[in-house]
Formats: sequence, C-alpha cells, structure tokens
Amino acid sequence: MREPVELRRKRILAVVHARGAVKVSSLATELDVSAVTLRRDVEELARAGMLRRGHGVVGPVGEAGPTASVLPARSGEAAGEEAAIALVVPERHSYLYETLHGARTTLEAAGARIALHIAPQAAGAERPQVERALAAGVRGLLIAPRWRSAAGEEADYGWLAEVGVPTVLMERRPRPGSALHAVDAVCSDHWYGIHLAVDHLVSLGHRRLVLAARNDSPTARSLRAAFADIAAARPEVEDWSVVLSSPNAGPGEPGSREEVPDLAALLRERGATGAVLHGDEDALMLVQRLAESGIRVPRDCSVVAYDDVVAALGSTALTAVAPPRAEIGRAAAELLLHRLAHPAGASGPVRRTELLPRLEVRGSTAELLTPIN
Repeated sequence: MREPVELRRKRILAVVHARGAVKVSSLATELDVSAVTLRRDVEELARAGMLRRGHGVVGPVGEAGPTASVLPARSGEAAGEEAAIALVVPERHSYLYETLHGARTTLEAAGARIALHIAPQAAGAERPQVERALAAGVRGLLIAPRWRSAAGEEADYGWLAEVGVPTVLMERRPRPGSALHAVDAVCSDHWYGIHLAVDHLVSLGHRRLVLAARNDSPTARSLRAAFADIAAARPEVEDWSVVLSSPNAGPGEPGSREEVPDLAALLRERGATGAVLHGDEDALMLVQRLAESGIRVPRDCSVVAYDDVVAALGSTALTAVAPPRAEIGRAAAELLLHRLAHPAGASGPVRRTELLPRLEVRGSTAELLTPIN
C-alpha cells in the first residue's frame, strides 16, 4: 500500500528538525523515497514555510541558515575547545528523531558541541558508532539503541556498560539486574500509556479488546507485556488478544515468527469492538484495511493508536497515546549535563527517570453502540 503523502512529509520534517541541515540526496536514501518525490515534497514544505532549502540541503526553519548542522565528531579538538557529546540513534526512526530533537536543543542551549552518529538498521550497528565516537574523544554519550529483539538487546549490555564516559539511555529500559541496570536512563512509562488506552476504551463500554502491535523494539515488547497484564486484571474486559500488526513488525529471528492475522476477520471472530494499534503508520494502514473490509471506525470499532507521531493525519484522526518523545530527549540531556558538571563519583546515585504519556482523544473512539456481527 502506498505511503500517504502527509505521512511521508511528516517523516521528512521529523528528520530535519532532529538533525538540522541534511543533504537532499542522503534524506531520500534514508527515508527510502525516490529523489524526484523527495525534491517535490521538500519544495512543497519549503513553500509552506515548514523548512528551509539551500543548494542540495534542507534545514529547519529558524536556524541561521540551511547549512547549519549538527557536526560529526572530529579526530582532534581545537585548542581550548570542549570535547563533544555523542548522540547515537537508529536511522529511519521518526519516533526517536523527535527524542533526538529534544536532546539536541537542550545541549545546544547549554553550549555543548554535538557529534551525531546514525546507526544503520543491521543488528549490533550501534557498537561501531560508539567506538568511533569514543576514539574521537567525546566526553559523554546519549544513546537510543534500536534493539529489534530481546537477544540483540542482551548482546549489547556488557560493552555498553563499560564505555568509560557518562552515558544516558534514551527511551530504553534495560532488563532488571542486567549490566545496564546501573546506567542512567530516561524513558516513557509505557505501562501507563497502555493503561490510558484500555481505560479509555472500557469507559466507552468496550469489553472485548485487541492489541495489534509491533514486536521489533523495546517499546513494542513493553506494550505487549503491559496490555496482557492490564487486560487480564480488568474485570470489565471479557476477552482480549495480542497479535502482530504487520508482516515486517517482528524481530525476524529464527523461531520468532508470528502469524499476522486479518484484523477485520479477527475482530469479527472475537466480537471485539476496541483495538489498540502500534505504531502510528501501522495503525493508519490497518484502519484503511478495516474500512475496505466493511468495518467502520469508530462506529463498528473504536481505535487507539500508540505513538502519536502521525496519528492525527488520517482521514479519521486517530485517538492516540502520546509518549513525551521530545521531553525524553530533553530530560536525558539535562541528566547527562548534570553528570558532566560534577567530578566523577560525586554526582549521586544512578537515576532511572520515567515520564508519563498522555491520551489525545480524537475521532476514532466512540461509545459502544452495537457489537460487530
């Protein structure tokens, strides 16, 4: 199914706002969009005053110019210049780019020099980026690993706990008792986010619920666990199930395959009238497929999306749980700056900070009238 133009342009803006100036050719490759389409989108966004264009470069509005950029790490520092802070995030991840933007603005306001490293989608891609940053002499690290699978996450714990500079994890919550448990982290309280979604649906009279979620990130795994916990504990919930939201939403490891059901058929089979869909892009696609199958949102099924990056852009604006993405980045940067401002060992205990999501109620949820038949 072709990506909606509004969604594609939202992704373009997310990257540009997070990273500063970006080459148009690099942006097209990163977002997996043709150069012709990308240039057309950039032209329209620039005409609308939403970004700035230069010679082959685009940048956010309000900067000194389209060539202003987050600079890569350098092999040597100028005399008297303070070492950079490394930011390591996955490529093609609009959710985390908003977190990156929050961190970036906080660090720049503090006068810190930033070294941005984009990790490819391959497993273990963050480690070489971190090693490159350390070799360049960075003094601190903000990192949000992709961690598509639990096994991949565990594989990173040991080396990441020993990087040797103050480190703060963004939107990542390592396994309790792991080597990274004693590393500073700032993340969303996704249990509370799912609580908001379920509580909203239950308050509207929905008693049979489905979670169609990804399974290729720590956030996705947290949501699936939280939904099972919350739905099982709510006496009002008569039936619930968890399924994969799309064929490419799993970790892709041997033995980890999960069947992707026809959501419309599943809703009819289980008599479900409420659905939580993760993430936004999958949610928009699934709502379109429900309409094609004769299930109307919200008349036949109320839908809550999880992420709220582009949930409001659908033909039916989706009610969504909105984690505080930019605030996560800001809080992580503030914590790292606090660590760097104190001598080693004098900055207090390790901190695990959680920020609560909020619920944005829009047109995709409504009071239950009649169940699907």
